[in-house]
Amino acid sequence: MTILFTHPDCVLHNPGPGHPERPERLKAVLAALDHPDFAALDRREAPLATIDQIDRVHDAGFAGALLAKVPVNGMVRLDPDTAVSPRSGTAALRAAGAVVAAVDAVMTGAAANAFCAVRPPGHHAEPDRAMGFCLFNSIAVGAAHAQAVHGVERIAIVDFDVHHGNGTQAMTAGRQNWLYASTRQYPYYPGTGSVREHGPYNNIVNAPLASGAGSAEFRAAFEEAIIPALDRFRPELLMISAGFDAHRRDPLASLELDEDDFAWATEALAGVARRHCGGRIVSLLEGGYDLTALAASAAAHVRVLMNV
Repeated sequence: MTILFTHPDCVLHNPGPGHPERPERLKAVLAALDHPDFAALDRREAPLATIDQIDRVHDAGFAGALLAKVPVNGMVRLDPDTAVSPRSGTAALRAAGAVVAAVDAVMTGAAANAFCAVRPPGHHAEPDRAMGFCLFNSIAVGAAHAQAVHGVERIAIVDFDVHHGNGTQAMTAGRQNWLYASTRQYPYYPGTGSVREHGPYNNIVNAPLASGAGSAEFRAAFEEAIIPALDRFRPELLMISAGFDAHRRDPLASLELDEDDFAWATEALAGVARRHCGGRIVSLLEGGYDLTALAASAAAHVRVLMNV
């Protein structure tokens, strides 16, 4: 069984007119998942993450300080790309809470896997900084929860967003029992993600793709770098930062993937999960800014999860 975690609060985060990380993104994904093909999804509301859960990966005091910047009215800009409005704090807590709840469901056997259709995204958020449209690093919050509450020793996070998850990499680098593996367009925002970045525990695997790369290069990166690294690591839980902005239609990047490539990658990762962790997968929506491409890609991803 696949559980879909989401919450109406996540639509209410509004980073401002014309911003690419707009509420319509989540509406498009949820509309696609309302198709009869997805009737078997177990749909649940995302809870609010606690400050203690967020503090496992962010610096002490960071969460409280960020929430204190959320305005009662109007908008506050945290950096040129990242802004908060009155419902942003609640949305970010729901996004992180969704991943925590998904980990609980998968680790207790209530579901084989889970997809968290939430926003804002999280993989750029660093221990001490919100950035790149991201407030809290939701995937890392979930990974730390799996470790602290469920005793999971080896956690792998695979990130196929077109932008490198610098925040998740930073949080993984100091944790010997986590693995972070990423494909991304390089060089491109945020500037990290070189193949030379391995971390002090050799637990970082970056497979950068050049502008214009398409299906062949993306699949080769998985087959030659990411899947072998996962098989060597033998994760007990596999987590996915599922960004769909490497799609050829996306306005913020220049890779040439389509929804079939995301379905293929999901199937490949499901194979890893079957071999090493009883099929346990927690996936989280990250980027994707063309609404048509995002909806089709997320649907392709979830369809595979439901059928593995």
